[in-house]
Amino acid sequence: MKPVFSVVTVLLGLGLAGCANLSGTDDQTDTGKSTEQQAVTPPPEDTINYADFDQDTLYSLLAAEVAAQRGRYDVTLVNYVEAAKSSRDLGVIKRAMRIAQSLNADNAQLQLANLWLEVEPDSLEAHRVAAIQYVRQKDFDLALYHMEQILAQGEDADFDDLAALSARLPKEDQAQLLALYQDLEKRHPDNREIQYGIALLLKSQGETQAAMDKLEPLLDESEQPAFQPAIILRGDLLYQMGQKKEALDYLRHQSRRYPNNRKLGTLYGRMLIEEQQMQAAEDQFEDLMTRFPDVPELRLSYALVALENGNTDDAKESLQILIDKEQHVSEAHYYLGRIADEAGDTEEAIAQYSQVGEGNHFLPAVSRATHLRGSSGDLDNALRDLRALRQQMPDLAENLWLVEVNTLLDLDQNDDALGAATEALQTFPDNARIRYARAMLFDEMGRTEEAEADLRQIIDTHPDNAVALNALGYILTEKTDRLKEARELLEKALKLDPDNPAILDSVGWVHFKLGHMAQALDFLRRAYDAFPDPEVAAHYGEALYVSGDEDQARVIWRRALDEHPDDTQVPATMKRLGEEQDL
Repeated sequence: MKPVFSVVTVLLGLGLAGCANLSGTDDQTDTGKSTEQQAVTPPPEDTINYADFDQDTLYSLLAAEVAAQRGRYDVTLVNYVEAAKSSRDLGVIKRAMRIAQSLNADNAQLQLANLWLEVEPDSLEAHRVAAIQYVRQKDFDLALYHMEQILAQGEDADFDDLAALSARLPKEDQAQLLALYQDLEKRHPDNREIQYGIALLLKSQGETQAAMDKLEPLLDESEQPAFQPAIILRGDLLYQMGQKKEALDYLRHQSRRYPNNRKLGTLYGRMLIEEQQMQAAEDQFEDLMTRFPDVPELRLSYALVALENGNTDDAKESLQILIDKEQHVSEAHYYLGRIADEAGDTEEAIAQYSQVGEGNHFLPAVSRATHLRGSSGDLDNALRDLRALRQQMPDLAENLWLVEVNTLLDLDQNDDALGAATEALQTFPDNARIRYARAMLFDEMGRTEEAEADLRQIIDTHPDNAVALNALGYILTEKTDRLKEARELLEKALKLDPDNPAILDSVGWVHFKLGHMAQALDFLRRAYDAFPDPEVAAHYGEALYVSGDEDQARVIWRRALDEHPDDTQVPATMKRLGEEQDL
């Protein structure tokens, strides 16, 4: 069974997943806002002398500011770009650039960077923005031109950041950028950023040993201090090459040498989590949180690791601090809700879940709060609030219908769940998840033809939907004599998802029904080894029993009964075969 708080995936989602994000040499300022908060946070003001503008420019600026007050930053950006072009005022250009960056508006950033350079040709910031945007447009010659302009001024050209961006490019574009970097290195042989950038590009192309070799001069401390981003990349490469112990030992040592390198310490903490060294990870993130108290991601990471380790009080304290500081507010409320939920404090759990705003945790919070309210006798009001949410948030309406259907299923309100699924499909007929839920309801109610019709419709629209193929194949195996057709469906599902234990179980079961005992035992054993739940145990045990290995069948069933005492499928199978449940 999975732990209640599985932090690995969550922490990777906080930007701790790759060395490309961890290449800096020192602590950097963080906004402290979650992604959705940043998108609606107005950028800082730049000095603008409004008296210098003509009437059209003033109108654009006024329209922009009114839109900003209403939260319509897209409209604000359009008006500011127009004002920047017409006025060529540096303050307006900078303000427009801040807005474009806060909205991740790449085209606007490139337009504004080029305009900025027309007004202020030596602007380092404008050159940096232009370089990044030209990489995103795959115009590498222009990107490197702007980087060289920064180098000519004797400044940090951010070649490492430019190379890190290449990880999202196709391989052929990465190869082209690598060739340009190698040419650039010939003109600037002592530039460590360029050398490091080449190592990053080699890593992106899967040439880990070549990347490691490229780092060696940057790690040589005989004449100058080691280039700290190279230390981080070396640890990441060691881990990727399978030398996990060496990577952990290396990063532990280096993080002690450079305790103020936040990114180095964060990478070490992430690797400890991936290796399930959870207490060491908690200690590491506690140390990072103490060193960098103004970096909210570290506090959230510490809280989640502490939860995984059962250190609930300290986790709650850190989550509450985040809320008090208005940092990662939704995430903090969600996990406080999870804590209360696990403790059986339903009222507090609902209160916390209800404060989760839009973002990754919104739907899980709504789903769990609705379930808790329903199971506490407040189902009608919970469903009424769901209906209101669907009206308020039409973009999430399909998912909110799924919340309703699944809540009703969890509460054994099958007739109502069927009605909700049918109503939802009138508006969203192509939603495979809602249609699949209805198919499973039809199957449970013995309405096999209707279940098949829904699953057929999913497969017609999504022929590679392994879940629907498996469900239909299993229903045909259990409820009809169309075993050959069932096997064809299940074998297609298996090709699409060969390691899925549910599919392995279905394939094994249809072989059993067909009398192919050797194949049945092979697939059922593989399914059982991967996921020994009661249904798989019932199937595997029956195949063993019928094949003559009755003692092993009893072992499998006994284990299932011990681990799942409320299960009904194993006892039913045993009774049908004339076996006593008291083994």
